Amino acid sequence: MSAESLALISATSPVSTAAGVTVEIGGIPILLRSDDAEFRWMVEQRYASFVNTCFEPRYQFEIDLRPPAEPSDEDAHVTRDGRLWRFERGDFRAEWDPQLCRGWVRQTPNPYSIDTILRIVHSLVLAEEGGFLVHAASAVRSGSAYIFTGVSGAGKTTISRLAPENVAVLTDEISYVRRGRNGYRAYGTPFAGELARVGENLSAPLGALYFLEKGPANRLEPIDDATAARLLLRNILFFAHDDELVKLVFDAAFEFVSNVPVFRFVFTPDSRAWDMVG
Repeated sequence: MSAESLALISATSPVSTAAGVTVEIGGIPILLRSDDAEFRWMVEQRYASFVNTCFEPRYQFEIDLRPPAEPSDEDAHVTRDGRLWRFERGDFRAEWDPQLCRGWVRQTPNPYSIDTILRIVHSLVLAEEGGFLVHAASAVRSGSAYIFTGVSGAGKTTISRLAPENVAVLTDEISYVRRGRNGYRAYGTPFAGELARVGENLSAPLGALYFLEKGPANRLEPIDDATAARLLLRNILFFAHDDELVKLVFDAAFEFVSNVPVFRFVFTPDSRAWDMVG
């Protein structure tokens, strides 16, 4: 048995002496345990309004801090061995057992490592539920949520910056979509983009998905389901090339565009674009 597996067994014991911070994103609380008070403070500051102590955590991770490493621009490597998921990058290693709802992380003392780990865990959990994380801005207006996605430079940050006062921006970077009994909901996330601010910690039922494209006039164009699913799949966050997971993500994308209004949104970069939303 590997040292990592032994560490996982230790992490799954009923009682841990490490204090922790519970970060709730998308209605899923994850407890991050660490003996390092400075790291816990950093996590609390990083996730701010997404820190929640009111609910029992759904998952727990034991954080073991290691000396800082050289910055790495490599992608995270995500694999599955039986029921265990393993995540690795230059600045962290982690193992997670979703059945036991426990895992461990060895990382450098920075917020970027745990940020990526949270994105990976949420993407895997959402795939099982028929939801996903997607590179997109999203916002709530009049009780409904709207998602704005597209290729790099299409205008996700621009449409967020132009949002009127009666609009709550959920994110300008990574949108969070969950599927429930009554349809789809979008949730705010702390994953900031160019606006450099976390989203509002609230949720609303999905009103529409817009594929952004800048142009000389504002207009909406319908998109057929096959094209919409193909475009959406380009932007869904996908960390693991696991056959079962690939099928879940494909099925989730096609099911989503079959049940939520989807449009191509050609817009001019001024506040009048929001007249088309809703």
